[in-house]
Amino acid sequence: MIYDDTKCKLGEGPLWHPARGELFWFDILKKRLHIKGRHWQFSRHVSAAGWIDDDHLLMADSIGLHVLDLATGTTDQVAQIEADNTITRSNDGRADPWGGFWIGTMGINAEAKAGAIYRYYRGEVRQLFDGITIPNAICFAPDGSHAFFCDTKIGKIMRQDLSDKDGWPVGDPTVWIDFGDTAWGADGAVVDAAGNLWNAQWGANRVACYAPDATLTQTIAFPGVQTSCPAFGGPDLTTLFCTSAADGLIGDDDGKTFATPVDAIGQAEHQVIL
Repeated sequence: MIYDDTKCKLGEGPLWHPARGELFWFDILKKRLHIKGRHWQFSRHVSAAGWIDDDHLLMADSIGLHVLDLATGTTDQVAQIEADNTITRSNDGRADPWGGFWIGTMGINAEAKAGAIYRYYRGEVRQLFDGITIPNAICFAPDGSHAFFCDTKIGKIMRQDLSDKDGWPVGDPTVWIDFGDTAWGADGAVVDAAGNLWNAQWGANRVACYAPDATLTQTIAFPGVQTSCPAFGGPDLTTLFCTSAADGLIGDDDGKTFATPVDAIGQAEHQVIL
């Protein structure tokens, strides 16, 4: 079940690159991007990425979005996002079915309502939602009809209509699941090819699967208490990966990245179009 023994202080943003057949993931607090057996070190917090081609990722950090050359480790900024705000950093993000990229920001110390969610689409950045404390669970229905996201602080997964032809939100988001006053937090999420949402639940050492009607169908336990974000990968997209965080914990497996086969097929991650 342990995919990689590297202990991340805050593991996040797992991305299965469909062309390379490799899993990328981040340690936000250590400012690193990982693949098995290798990492890239940065000077700013890095948190999420989408794939552009075999050799380049679109990567989010605390001042915006950058093209990362995987061969050289060099970056080229393509968009500024809250570059003049010294208290925020990027957090959860994912490419959408139109080739855009959604990215959330939050306070470095989780300052209340300091964050927002933005979309980058073909050179344009728009703020979609504001007043968010910890943006997470950004993911998309297989048919592109809607997106999901949450504010972990509030504990509600929201559903957003995307009926605009270019994938921009239409109308206001609605509550899809309200977790109420649970002891754990709704963290990162991904939607599989059948439309089920798989949510990492911080503090519950698990990923929970919800059917399109929001019914809980199964849970997958992992050794790390602070499970942070799932991803589907492997040759047939039937392996469920999950990052975790060691921050504040001393368990042997906290902060490691996990993998297990599941009875579901994931979506291949969408390609970013610059």
